[in-house]
Amino acid sequence: MPDGAVQPLFPPPPRPARVRVVVADDNPVVRAGLTALLSGRDDITVVAEAADGREAYEATLRHRPDVVLLDVRMPGVDGLSALPHLARIARVVMLTYSHEAEIVRAALRGGAGGYLVHGEFTVEELASAVRDITSGRAHFTPTAATAVLAHIQSDANAHAEPDPTPLFSPTSPEPLSQLQSPVRQLTPVHSPVHRAGFQLSVREAEIMDFIASGMNNQQIAATCFISEKTVKNHINRIFAKLHSSSRSEAAAKWLGTAVTS
Repeated sequence: MPDGAVQPLFPPPPRPARVRVVVADDNPVVRAGLTALLSGRDDITVVAEAADGREAYEATLRHRPDVVLLDVRMPGVDGLSALPHLARIARVVMLTYSHEAEIVRAALRGGAGGYLVHGEFTVEELASAVRDITSGRAHFTPTAATAVLAHIQSDANAHAEPDPTPLFSPTSPEPLSQLQSPVRQLTPVHSPVHRAGFQLSVREAEIMDFIASGMNNQQIAATCFISEKTVKNHINRIFAKLHSSSRSEAAAKWLGTAVTS
């Protein structure tokens, strides 16, 4: 320190280590553009470029980057084929023009930590995604996020049977502030309901009441806030328990009006 220099009371914090990136894309113009954009950041450096999945894997083994930006469609070894191998070494973000929902889902299954579609992000958003992905924070541009959400909702619907019992009827005039805690009020969905010797869950009994009142599947689905597919699944189980092959037969047994021989 020069003579007379004042020792700072609070020295500046050390600069964070640069995020090391490998860019993999078969288009040399795209590779050069990404490299130029990212290398201009103080905290990001591109350590290698690759033209296909094999080169990306070799570069990742050699340089051990923090993040690999990986295109989907490349000649030779494509991005999806290389992805599971790369994901064992570094965090991988798909950076591509491919926005098909099935490709997005395949990338997530393969180990991608994010999915960015060209044209849907700014330079600053790209840099933020590269930084954040090193901390395990996933990044998705709108098209990819929509595909992920649709997949989650579809998967939830496929495994959400029986559906939760509604807290209140959509036509109920009772204000929300007057509703008591459902933990104490609601009967568990799986609790059996005995009527004429049949054991239906609370949801099945509710649907059976709607069937007996003449409602169709669409009306039941709207009333219960569930899909028509879920309604059909419930009805199949109800028919099995009531030993019935039609709505009218099931309704007659449920209401106790069936003629016994």
